[in-house]
Amino acid sequence: MSIPSNNIVLLLVYTRKFAEKLTAQRQYSMSAIPENPYLLLTPGPLSTSPTVRQAMMKDWCTWDSEYNELVNSIRSRLVELAVEAHPAAREKYTSVLMQGSGSASVESVIGSVVPRDGKLLVLANGTYGKRIARAANILAIDNEVLDFGEQGAIDLEALQQKLLGDHGFTHLAVVHCETTTGRLNPIEEIAPVVKQAGLCLIVDAMSSFGGVPIDMVGLGIDYLISSANKCIQGVPGFGLIVAKRAEIESTKGYSRSMSLDLFDQWHAMETGGGKWRFTSPTHTVRAFDQALIELAEEGGIAARCERYRKNHQVLVSGMRELGFETMLEDEVMSPFITTFYNPGAKSYKFEEFYTRLKRRGFVIYPGKVSDADCFRIGNIGHVFPEDMERLIDAIRLERYWL
Repeated sequence: MSIPSNNIVLLLVYTRKFAEKLTAQRQYSMSAIPENPYLLLTPGPLSTSPTVRQAMMKDWCTWDSEYNELVNSIRSRLVELAVEAHPAAREKYTSVLMQGSGSASVESVIGSVVPRDGKLLVLANGTYGKRIARAANILAIDNEVLDFGEQGAIDLEALQQKLLGDHGFTHLAVVHCETTTGRLNPIEEIAPVVKQAGLCLIVDAMSSFGGVPIDMVGLGIDYLISSANKCIQGVPGFGLIVAKRAEIESTKGYSRSMSLDLFDQWHAMETGGGKWRFTSPTHTVRAFDQALIELAEEGGIAARCERYRKNHQVLVSGMRELGFETMLEDEVMSPFITTFYNPGAKSYKFEEFYTRLKRRGFVIYPGKVSDADCFRIGNIGHVFPEDMERLIDAIRLERYWL
């Protein structure tokens, strides 16, 4: 069947216009990354730098050697960050990336490293400690929970008593920064008790790795878990696990999942030059590479920690000046996220407060403590002390309940 000549002309015109539009879009995407309309003052996802977002503007093939070399470079740099206080121990540690949320990586570790005859002890003082226990229950892993309440501190004496005698525990899991409240749990004090009892130590450092120095080697941490979209300032899409090489090598066949099998994922990357077993979040990986570059340019973990601490100091002092109360005492607060009590005024509504601040360019977080009326403000990501000062100015203007 022949096509009328006028239709052919129209087709050529539309094709040319589409090609011109596509070229213009590509040129725009490579030259102009729009600024975000607001800062995410949350524990992650968080505000990223324009250059991290720019890094996602290229498509990658998961089978390409250049991409897989990038993956292996990331794995190597993660180990270097984890053992930076003990560089001679570098070869005794390894890392693996796992698709999904941070919780997927936690579940991967819990479900892959505790053997069928093992027993897990979970220290919980917030939602994320309880989430570890819930994962263990769903996976039919023998476990017990030492629950200190959502606002409570981990009691070292109670832990020591729990580990006396024939307790049967083989592994212990603890959250470093419990973002339910913003409490930084004292792993420096917990780890020696755990290692003296001969347990494998699993640390959920989701909201702390990259933002505060963690002596993985000195503390004897066996598995350290975090996520791309936290203190390293990447975007969501995968979690990361740094582990003792000897530990992960001993876990073949332990996993209770196929897609979250930690050993198989690690072995595939180790033997395949960085190859993932299943489709990987390529754009997120490239953004994470850029985020690692920017962490190094900032001066490493110590320098980033100092910026976060300054952000935190500006936030807390400013909020207290405006009449807000913090839930935790200063000495146990993390420099990542802070919980404040909601004002007691009858006219106050968090949703209204949230909306007003969002209009001014700031997104804050609702509370997560079940028995307290509160909200949270994070200060990690591509955020600086002057941003926190602008936030305080905005809050000063938006206290509509006064």
